Amino acid sequence: MFSEIITTFEYYPLSFYLTILVLGLTIGSFLNVVIFRFPKILEQGWYQECREFLADEIKESSEKAQQSPLITLSKPNSTCPNCQHEIRYYENIPVISWLFLKGKCSQCKTAISIRYPIVETVTAALSVVVAVHYGVAPITFFALILTWGLICLTMIDFDHMLLPDQFTYPLLWLGLLININATIVPLDEAVIGAVAGYMSLFSVFWLFKLITGKEGMGYGDFKLLAVFGAWMGWQLLPLLILMASAVGAVIGISLMLFKNHSREQAIPFGPYLAIAGWICLLWGEGIWQWYLDIVLT
Repeated sequence: MFSEIITTFEYYPLSFYLTILVLGLTIGSFLNVVIFRFPKILEQGWYQECREFLADEIKESSEKAQQSPLITLSKPNSTCPNCQHEIRYYENIPVISWLFLKGKCSQCKTAISIRYPIVETVTAALSVVVAVHYGVAPITFFALILTWGLICLTMIDFDHMLLPDQFTYPLLWLGLLININATIVPLDEAVIGAVAGYMSLFSVFWLFKLITGKEGMGYGDFKLLAVFGAWMGWQLLPLLILMASAVGAVIGISLMLFKNHSREQAIPFGPYLAIAGWICLLWGEGIWQWYLDIVLT
């Protein structure tokens, strides 16, 4: 059965791309839930640890906290934050429902953020790009997992300045595992890439802190660069850092010029690493060769 499906996809690539498109829209809808709820789940866990550590000192606060519902990725059901209307299944169809509802709650007519259909559309579009690039192959499945994970990390870091270990570590181990058979790069290059990715930003972090007394980035950034090192090896890390830094600098300057963003206000670096890393995964070797040709000629 599975082999027949693969054969069909190979003979009819359009059916493969359409399947990936629908899958991407569905996953994008789920990612919206993860992006919104996972930081809250982490906060609940941290608060629970504080309650257990401080015990009687926050007994009153603990009693109040116990009255609040436990949040998971599946519970409670999605509701309108304004009127608490429970969103029905036909109101949760990726992109289509938002367009049909004209971007408003069906009950109270409160505006629904356009970010939800954007995340769904971007997830679907990037998934199709991955499918077109790699074709019907096992690497496509793994690259899709990385792509979806990067979307989650990008949005969570953008919202909360946080790159959860629950995402970065599995992606790191997955990168090493798929390269056991040199799927993308030889395993030794993947291991060196993971170490080099982590240690390069770790060294910059401590050098900056020793000079200025301030922390220039978070530990999650080190781990995210280690993820890309595990997937792509160490050779493309300079290009990745260069691209991420360039994009981050342009956006940072734009925020200061047009949105009165303070120079002292922190800007998450994870989204730029994620964008640059995803581009390098697909086209990094070509871009790096093009760059070297320009520099060396």
